[in-house]
Amino acid sequence: MDNADFFVGLAQQALWVAALATAPILIPALVAGVLIGMIQAATSINEATLSFVPKLIIVGATLAIFGASILMLIADFTREVFERIPDLLI
Repeated sequence: MDNADFFVGLAQQALWVAALATAPILIPALVAGVLIGMIQAATSINEATLSFVPKLIIVGATLAIFGASILMLIADFTREVFERIPDLLI
């Protein structure tokens, strides 16, 4: 395997890990934002803090629930990248 294939594969894997790491946080925040936006549109209440505080609470809760698994995913990816470094030098 030449170096170009290695780096393309590494970039692909990095994008996949980034998507997996951010999805548990972004999806609940997106759903909460849409629901709160619909409520604000129906009631004509245009208060910025009304949409910010619930999203902040939801993001904090999802980080508390999924934070350890996200960190393990990123740590495994980093460990795998460092283990592949000697293969590049040969």
